[in-house]
Amino acid sequence: MKGPCRTKAPYLATVPFLMVRHELRLLASLWLWAARRTHGAAGGSVFGYSRGQGAMMFGFGFVCVIESVMMSVLLRDWPTVHHVVLVLDVYTIVFVVGLHAASVVRPHVLDPGGGTLRIRRAVHVDVRIPLERIASVRRELRTTQERVEGELDLAVGAQTSVTVRLAEPVAHVTFFGRRREVRVVRCHADDPGGLVRAVERAREGHAVP
Repeated sequence: MKGPCRTKAPYLATVPFLMVRHELRLLASLWLWAARRTHGAAGGSVFGYSRGQGAMMFGFGFVCVIESVMMSVLLRDWPTVHHVVLVLDVYTIVFVVGLHAASVVRPHVLDPGGGTLRIRRAVHVDVRIPLERIASVRRELRTTQERVEGELDLAVGAQTSVTVRLAEPVAHVTFFGRRREVRVVRCHADDPGGLVRAVERAREGHAVP
C-alpha cells in the first residue's frame, strides 16, 4: 500500500499548482489582450489562429451572460444562494473571455534566427519544434481528428489546416505534466498558406517577410 500512496501523493499535490498556474496565465492573457501585446513573440514572425473560434467563443460568452441574468431573477428571493451563483457565473464569463484572449496573445511563432517553430494553443499547449527536425510542412484541411500515438492535433473550431511532419520526434508536455513524443503536429492558422511558405523559406535559410 505504501508504494502506490507515495506515487500518487506528488501528483495530487501538483494538480492544485497546475490549476492555479492555468488561472493566472488566463488572467495575464486578459491583461496582454487589453494592452494589445503578444506573449513570447520577440524576434519572430507571428501567425494567429483565433479567428476560427471567435464566433463560437462570443456565442458561448453571450449564453453565459443570459444564463447569469436568468439565474439572478430566479434566485432573487434567496440572497445567499444568489450571491454564490453570481460569483460562479462571473467567474465562468471571465474564464471564457480569458480562453479567447489567450488564443489571441499566444499565436504560433516562427523564429528563423533561433531555428524554431513554436506551435501553441491558448495556455494549454506550447511545442517548440527545431526547424532542422521538420521533414515537411503543408497546408491540409482536416475536420476530423482521431487520436493516434505520436501525433498531436490542435484543432480550432473543430479543424486543423497545417500539418507538420518531423524527421525526429519532439517532446510535448500535457497539461498535467505527462511527456509525449510526437512526430506529427497538426494545427490551425488564420493564414495557413502564409505559415507554410514562411516555414519553408526559413528552412531554406531565407529571411521571413
